Amino acid sequence: MGDLGVSIAGERLEHRLYHFRLAFSGWEHAHVLLGGESFVALAEGLQNALWGLGCVPREHRTDSLSAAFRNLDRNAQDDLTRRYEALCAHYGMTPTRNNPGVAHENGAIESAHGHLKKAIDDALLLRGSRDFDDLGNYRRFVDEVVGRRNRRNAKRLEVERPSLLVLPARRTTDYEEVLVTVTSRSGFTLRKVFYIVPSRLIGHQLRVRLYDDRLECFLGSTPVLTLRRGRAQPDGKHGHVVDYRHIIHSLQRKPMALLNLVYRDQLFPRRAFARAFEALLAHESERQACRTVVGLLALAHERACEAELAASIDAELDAGRLPNLDAMRERFKPPVTAIPEVVVALTPLHVYDELSAMGGVA
Repeated sequence: MGDLGVSIAGERLEHRLYHFRLAFSGWEHAHVLLGGESFVALAEGLQNALWGLGCVPREHRTDSLSAAFRNLDRNAQDDLTRRYEALCAHYGMTPTRNNPGVAHENGAIESAHGHLKKAIDDALLLRGSRDFDDLGNYRRFVDEVVGRRNRRNAKRLEVERPSLLVLPARRTTDYEEVLVTVTSRSGFTLRKVFYIVPSRLIGHQLRVRLYDDRLECFLGSTPVLTLRRGRAQPDGKHGHVVDYRHIIHSLQRKPMALLNLVYRDQLFPRRAFARAFEALLAHESERQACRTVVGLLALAHERACEAELAASIDAELDAGRLPNLDAMRERFKPPVTAIPEVVVALTPLHVYDELSAMGGVA
């Protein structure tokens, strides 16, 4: 889907679609994937489709899944095959796959890929913009496009529905689970991506459920946080998923650490903070630049004003001025409210003596 030019908050979105389609009625489902072909992507997309449909076909056919098997050793390939077969068995479907290089064996879906992509492209043209505020908005947009196409096939689906199977009582696993240990750097590395977590988790072992777009982290059986899933860089270098809120307190103690952080570019939540750092480095000392930017990040966290603060920083830079930390703190300080006067009426102690006398003394 990369050539459609979809972006999220101005950042180009590299993604694929998992596409499910019933051969007779043409009912379909599409699920936005941020990674490549994998069992997790297949399991999540397929189960979303089945539960959206409300029933199960007797046979499930995919392509050869060559991309999902690429770079896996024999044991890993066998494990992936067993997991796919177990997924289909949970729903009572017979699993089948195309022969490698023979795409026409699955013509009911191959040609439909192009039709769906064209429909989404047309809808983007009518929308007037290919940029979305967040990933959730884009996913809803794709669901609306698919929903309009499904309404045209509603009658054919009702004809096909009696031949479909009943859903099981629950979904099955659509994630991979791994154990990681949080290092003294307040993070862990998984699949060549370094993830920053709150410093209170240093030294703990986390159980991580790995989905296509997120990581759900558990300490024992208690969920502790959800992280955006990162990807290694195309050149093989490690990626980074960083939330400045998780390390801002450490940076406040050592602001100069910001200067040489490997993941500094990923630390800034918005472009305005990176612009401020570049401008401050050009006109101030490194120490002052680090202290100011760390202070701005801390202000964004403490006052929950990240977007508003970023807009103010941009306005200052556009006007040719450097952001002033004290001025920003003054602008975003909490409103001053008068402390209410609380009047407490104290009961005279002799009243208790009178109550005691009325009730009798033991």
